[in-house]
Amino acid sequence: MFGVLDLVLFLRLKEINYFYIVLHNITIQEYLVSSAPLIDVRSPGEFQQGHIPGAVNVPLFSNDERAHIGTVYVRRSRDEAMQIGYDYANPKKQWFIDEVRKVAPDGPVVVHCWRGGMRSRLFAEHLNENGFENVSVITGGYKSWRRLLNEHWKKPHQLVILGGYTGSGKTPVIKRLTETGHQAVDLEALACHKGSAFGAIGQKPQPTTEQFENDLYEIWRNFDPSRPVWLEDESRNIGHVQLPADLFAQMRDAVTFFLDIPRSVRAEYLVQDYAAAGTDDLRNSVLKISKRLGGQNVNQALQWLDEGKLYEVAYLSLSYYDKAYMRGLGFHDNKKVVMISAESIDAKKNTELILLEYERRK
Repeated sequence: MFGVLDLVLFLRLKEINYFYIVLHNITIQEYLVSSAPLIDVRSPGEFQQGHIPGAVNVPLFSNDERAHIGTVYVRRSRDEAMQIGYDYANPKKQWFIDEVRKVAPDGPVVVHCWRGGMRSRLFAEHLNENGFENVSVITGGYKSWRRLLNEHWKKPHQLVILGGYTGSGKTPVIKRLTETGHQAVDLEALACHKGSAFGAIGQKPQPTTEQFENDLYEIWRNFDPSRPVWLEDESRNIGHVQLPADLFAQMRDAVTFFLDIPRSVRAEYLVQDYAAAGTDDLRNSVLKISKRLGGQNVNQALQWLDEGKLYEVAYLSLSYYDKAYMRGLGFHDNKKVVMISAESIDAKKNTELILLEYERRK
């Protein structure tokens, strides 16, 4: 926001001699190999939009305060905006110290804002003056994290894709792969969505796409780049969240191991998976795909819902999802799609089948 950096500088110059303060600057890479707590001093709205995983938000200004200062800066004057910012921040100085002490009572602490500018630097100085002897500021701030993340997805990655029609139990296989020492990411768990019209049922609110990318990179950066990473086959959109474009392009080009499980078995699995769902949630989800199911099928599905015939609803819905999945599979190179037949949804057995075929084709 225009004026915030000058504003905070003004705030601090009223009380200290700025030029006698020496701060320790670190790169985002240096922070990532440290164990120091991280303080994000941006506004709660900025933090909610996206933040470095593990960061604690101790905002210099609230959302409303930040908006007010910006409005005054643009419509009135810089000096008036500075004074308003001082009036907002000054009463919170002890609160800043108290909040940071909760996170870093004894050891070092790292601070950042959007660009590593005055917001973080002067917040760090305030900590330094009040008993925090080892305070660092991330050069480039949150923006440097986002730059690192975006560069990461452009690099080539060893990917192996787990495919299969809706209801094939792919997520339990991904979890099983992780449990057995393989590198795998449950994208749907990170997105808080199972990927279909029914995918939001029973899930927490979805993160922003930006935060999804942050959380995904936080997991990925700890992987061994010489080993493959297993991902479930997804469209680019998982609910309202989007996969990074560069990663998605590589997913489309990777070898896909496709679990081919009978529709009847998958329908039974979906009934169990959504057993706790309310009728209204299921009804709304059916209506989301009404155009593709067709009017007669929708009416039939809604009638079965009222009668408690969940298996019939699931089986009918799969007629749409199977066709949709096959269309999506058409974007993959057929030569890189490996079909694996399975008769049941057993994560342990199906993981063994997939790994056996994977090892055979290496």
